[in-house]
Amino acid sequence: MSHTRATRPLFGWMVVGLVALAALSLLHLTQGTAGVGAADVWQWAIGRAGGQTADVVLASRLPRLAAGLLVGLALGGSGAALQSVARNPLASPDTLAINAGAYLTLAVVSAFGLHLGLLGGTGVALAGGLAAAGLAFLLTGASGDAVRLVLGGSVLTMALMSVTSALMLIFSQETQGLFAWGAGSLSQADPGAAVRATVVIGLALLALVAMGGRLDLLTLGDDQARTLGLNVVRTRLVVVVLAVLLAATAVALAGPLGFVGLCAPAIVRLSTRWLPGLHRHRWLVPSAALVGAMLVVGSDVALRSVIGAADAARIPTGVITTLVGAVFLVVLSQGMRTGRVDATAMVGHGRPPLGRLAPMVVLVAFLFVVVGGGVALLFGDGGLLMGDVWNWLQGEASGRISFMLDTRWPRVAAAVLAGMGLALAGTLTQAVTRNPLADPGLLGVSAGAGAGALTVIVGARALAVPLSVASINTFALVGALVAGGLLIALSSRGGFDPTRLVMVGLGLAAGFQALCTLLVVSTDPWNQTRAITWLGGSTYSTVASNLPPVGLLVVLVMVGVWAFRSDLDLVQLDPDTPRLLGVRHTRIRGGALLAAVLLTGAATAAIGVIGFVGLIAPHLARLMVGPDHRRQTPLAVALGGLVVLAADTLGRTVLAPAQLPVGLVCSLVGAPVFWWLLYRNRALR
Repeated sequence: MSHTRATRPLFGWMVVGLVALAALSLLHLTQGTAGVGAADVWQWAIGRAGGQTADVVLASRLPRLAAGLLVGLALGGSGAALQSVARNPLASPDTLAINAGAYLTLAVVSAFGLHLGLLGGTGVALAGGLAAAGLAFLLTGASGDAVRLVLGGSVLTMALMSVTSALMLIFSQETQGLFAWGAGSLSQADPGAAVRATVVIGLALLALVAMGGRLDLLTLGDDQARTLGLNVVRTRLVVVVLAVLLAATAVALAGPLGFVGLCAPAIVRLSTRWLPGLHRHRWLVPSAALVGAMLVVGSDVALRSVIGAADAARIPTGVITTLVGAVFLVVLSQGMRTGRVDATAMVGHGRPPLGRLAPMVVLVAFLFVVVGGGVALLFGDGGLLMGDVWNWLQGEASGRISFMLDTRWPRVAAAVLAGMGLALAGTLTQAVTRNPLADPGLLGVSAGAGAGALTVIVGARALAVPLSVASINTFALVGALVAGGLLIALSSRGGFDPTRLVMVGLGLAAGFQALCTLLVVSTDPWNQTRAITWLGGSTYSTVASNLPPVGLLVVLVMVGVWAFRSDLDLVQLDPDTPRLLGVRHTRIRGGALLAAVLLTGAATAAIGVIGFVGLIAPHLARLMVGPDHRRQTPLAVALGGLVVLAADTLGRTVLAPAQLPVGLVCSLVGAPVFWWLLYRNRALR
């Protein structure tokens, strides 16, 4: 009797959840572009309607509803299982790159026209998801450290998505339509896909529920679970395979819907304080699946209710779930605090190897930038010789050579200046936040600048008004300032704790990236190549008028850093030393963060969104010459310019005449360096 009384509230919760989901589903069926309303759907449900009503419901609305239900169930159950295996509340198909790996394999199939055979879309997605999950666990150590897992997984996601974007650019015809689908779309071209997915998702969820007792033991810890007779390795392996199978099936059905697998289990776990016993996995897994279905269907209902079914048909539902998840991630971060990371954690102790030779190292680095710029002028869609460049400088080159160099030199200069600006922004951000993983790209400032620039680009195209470079620069700076202001406001409660700062930044980055996708697909869904090129960062359309704002900001901020170099050295140590020595801690921090935001906005306006440069260049400089800003800053600036210049040159020449955006190349190169830095950072473990 006591067991029955204990489970009665849980049964009640499940009944309430099912009723709420049924109500959402009925409301979902009444929404659409055809003139079939609630009364018509009711008549169809009781068997009194046929003809057009039946065709609309059966061919369009039911498949979309079924996709939403199945994807929500799959991602919710997958997230609950992954969080239990990793013993980490932030583990999910998103943060472990499972969705990105499954999406990449499907993009490869589309790009190369491969025959799926017996595997089918789900089998191919499962292979990619398993590979990504294994790599994510390997890189993050499968530890319970929330920030370590979400950082490593998020960077792996960025790298995999960069490969996917590169494939979509190179094989634009073969992958037409994958951009919008890649944000998570419930539109179904094959109604039978939902039927096949139902079998896979149903069996996988039943298997996880049947393993609920083993999962309960697993949460006690490996040693205690083994003492109680559990085969920990086998249990984890089976659970991970089932969780990845659920996520892969969802991706194959509707694309990668963001953050459902993170939010649904987290909401259920937060409810355990009111519903004792809900933490047991035989209740937790189906509850998370139920909440996931409500999140997906509810997001689709809300979207179509606010903007109408006709406009909502162009907007992927995953954009809405990502926005909701980004807000949830920021809210969740407010209770996180570690305070364990300092600015030199990745540098190690001892004297830097090139500290005494710092002036010579900086000079050599800038010489490499100059030489690299000259070499970059020679390569592209047509090779040139140094004599051609000399004749061009003398005004004696032919028309063809003059045209090539007139269009090529702004791209080279933009790559160098943007790299310098981002490296300088990263140097300042890491110093004043005392966070070795702080970077304008990972903390959402670059995405905010990109959203601002896309707003004016899309708005000008929609209103058929002239688009100027000044307006793009202005809106990019506004977007960066908004993102920077939100970052500071949301992460400064109780001090700039590194864990909270990173979590808020990742949430802002996801939110602004979803906003970018929303802007593109809602106004110009067929312009896939241009959208990916802009979001990937490109010097393709750079003109000379884009360069002065970035160059001027780099020079002014460099002068400011030199003037306040001693204060910055003290600020990066700890929060107490600067105050004891009379340094205006708040003013230095605020001014440095403002300068970093402005630099990021100007660089993004010039060549689009680029990540990792602001993270990698300061670290490499610090490893070589130490944390002294008099030495580190100029070297970081030179290295940043050199990194972006090299990435742009590779992107222009490797696949010429096809071109890869510089931001995608930086992501592919920057991700392995980031994981190496994460491995070195023992303080995060």
